[in-house]
Amino acid sequence: MKNILIILMLLTTVTLSSCDKEYGVFYSDNRPAVPVTYPGTTTHGFNPYITHSISGGGNITFTLSIPENSGRTIREITKVVAGGTSINAGNVGSAVVGGTGATAAYNTAPISGNGTTATFTTNLDEFAAKTGEAAKTDANKLIKAGGEIAFMFMITLDNNETIIPVQVRARLVQ
Repeated sequence: MKNILIILMLLTTVTLSSCDKEYGVFYSDNRPAVPVTYPGTTTHGFNPYITHSISGGGNITFTLSIPENSGRTIREITKVVAGGTSINAGNVGSAVVGGTGATAAYNTAPISGNGTTATFTTNLDEFAAKTGEAAKTDANKLIKAGGEIAFMFMITLDNNETIIPVQVRARLVQ
């Protein structure tokens, strides 16, 4: 009797653990057919980043690239959203020129692509002016040593397909 009980428990365990799991759209990666990368950035974890000196000034530049063998080219960077690291793809989709806060578009005109790359350039003064950084208290400012600012882009390809790649960041150092 004891052996029959053990066999039944074993069969029940095998039966319950051998079921196929069906994953829907919310459990799968949402990867575009044409991936976008940021050459020249560092990636530890999820979001790629560059390091930028707040005392040295200069431009913050990101190059967006798609594979040459994709058969596509980048027509333009259609929208740019900038802010703290909490910006997300929803902010890019709802961004409008002249908006405020997370719904403000950073660029007023599309930025032309160059084949399989497109380059976005800004600086800390422009970031401060366009994101309302100057109006923040010192404790809430993003532009400080040890701070991070983030950018997200909407890219339009030559076939009018749009892609919103992962957020890219600039880590600020003295």
